[in-house]
Amino acid sequence: MSALKFVKSVWESFRANSGLEPRLLDGLRVTAAKPGTVNFELDVRKEHTNRLGILHGGTIASMVDLGGSLAVASRGLFATGVSTDLSVTYLNAGGKIGDTLRAEVTCDKFGKTLAYTSIKFMNTKDQLVARGSHTKYVALAWKDPNNIVEELRQSQAD
Repeated sequence: MSALKFVKSVWESFRANSGLEPRLLDGLRVTAAKPGTVNFELDVRKEHTNRLGILHGGTIASMVDLGGSLAVASRGLFATGVSTDLSVTYLNAGGKIGDTLRAEVTCDKFGKTLAYTSIKFMNTKDQLVARGSHTKYVALAWKDPNNIVEELRQSQAD
């Protein structure tokens, strides 16, 4: 299975089983994935904005969280662990209703206990909107029978 197909299946699992992601980020589209890197985008809708009518920082923070999980999934873990640390730096306005926010997230270090991810967000004007980092505790996630870590390692080696 390709990293893209696997990441999309993990995203579908979030949408089917989580309380937050299907309500806030249902329109999120995974556009590319390879082991260690995922790209996605979100069309800004009213539920993503603050009272000023621009993208809410909490929406971005939620995407840092989800993005970190998807980056871990791109390395082959279906159960993507739990958060131990998350940070966001806001640099520019993310956009308004109708704009598209793009993100690229990487799994910078992937170990048996912790995974470290970083993400950057770009707005419609190609400005860097925000950057974030997300650390995940993944020790228990290694036991999930749906994992494909070795399969993805093999595909990278070929």
